[in-house]
Amino acid sequence: MSIKVSNLTKIYGKQKALDNVSFEISTGEVVGLLGPNGAGKSTMMKIITCFIPQSFGEVSVCGYDTLEQAIEIRKKIGYLPENNPLYFDMYVREYLEFIAGIHKIKERKRERINRIIDITGLETEQNKKIENLSKGFRQRLGIAQALIHNPDVLILDEPTSGLDPNQLLEIRNLIKKIGKEKTVLLCTHIMQEAESVCNRIIIINNGKVVADDSTKNLLKTSFGKEIIIVEFNSKVSAQLLKNIANVKSVKNVKDNIWELQSFTDKDIRSDIFQFAVKHDITVLSMQKKEYNLEKVFQGLTKF
Repeated sequence: MSIKVSNLTKIYGKQKALDNVSFEISTGEVVGLLGPNGAGKSTMMKIITCFIPQSFGEVSVCGYDTLEQAIEIRKKIGYLPENNPLYFDMYVREYLEFIAGIHKIKERKRERINRIIDITGLETEQNKKIENLSKGFRQRLGIAQALIHNPDVLILDEPTSGLDPNQLLEIRNLIKKIGKEKTVLLCTHIMQEAESVCNRIIIINNGKVVADDSTKNLLKTSFGKEIIIVEFNSKVSAQLLKNIANVKSVKNVKDNIWELQSFTDKDIRSDIFQFAVKHDITVLSMQKKEYNLEKVFQGLTKF
């Protein structure tokens, strides 16, 4: 188990930033840590990375305890904080050599730096001053410094903040690539990013875990129903549509377009088609209403 959090609580004065939080993350998982501002995400990451101690509970990384074996944990973790602190007066390769020195990497140091530059796509920028890098390449460099000591766990806090669409795609693809070999904990406010990159989502609200599941299961269990958007070629009454098998409720969107909700997650498209044939009505279009992580997030954290 790469990360194990058991009954974790963190108290600042009279406020509980984290309240009895528990979860486990296995090797090779890319897990999204989501939550509104003030939910406790940053506190969680600071405890896992041994920057601050917890008030109660236990946290271990790669079998090491955060309170008793902080140095060992820091050897196992690569961390990119949200503000990505870099030395702008240094050159890219020079900076990575500096970070490698901090981690006391001596054996095959040059080979290791070359490998990280290749993985993060910094080949064309390696001889530039950091102050002259674009935001996207600065984020790549931040990930490179987090990877330089070959950690088992990578923790990324808002790694794509402020990037343009092309840079977003590049960084997301990089995270996916890294996630095939390492455990990645990704904190982000971008729901599309979590959906595209993470195979599991943990949502925190008011210091508590309110959801922990795969994206697919999270969507299914959160809504537990199917909604079909159908357009007919002529007017149909709501009362008539309610007689369709397995239809719970109906809603007129506009003109001859309707939303039909099922009782469960059953696919009711065949029932709608049979209804149309029976009543000599033409179906112009029919599709499932797609739910996304943003809707789930809002439903779980709006109160």
